[in-house]
Amino acid sequence: MKKTISLSVFAVASALVLSASAMAGDAANGEKIFKKKCKTCHVVEAGKKPKATGPNLAGFLTRPSGTSDYKHSKKLAAAAITWNEETLDQWLQNPRKMVKGSRMSFKLKKEKDRQDVIAYLMTIGS
Repeated sequence: MKKTISLSVFAVASALVLSASAMAGDAANGEKIFKKKCKTCHVVEAGKKPKATGPNLAGFLTRPSGTSDYKHSKKLAAAAITWNEETLDQWLQNPRKMVKGSRMSFKLKKEKDRQDVIAYLMTIGS
């Protein structure tokens, strides 16, 4: 009986891991989308000066929102968002809905595109 329970728990856990992996975005495709739609305003290379229209995203996962060397809106800095998959998805759906007064107006409407870009952003590090 113990072996049956152990195998059942293992099977359920494996299924959950597989379904979570299946929901994850494609970082390679996310990089392509980023270069096509986001690179106009953002850079991702550590130490590179941010563009006038958007901050450098290198290391953004390790700092609260609005705290880079870019001139962020006061409301974004005050929001002190901790960036993760969930907050990035919400942000990319509609930044100005998430933080009224945000300077970013661009939206990624397709869920697949958002998930892919988020997967890519999670790889850029600091």
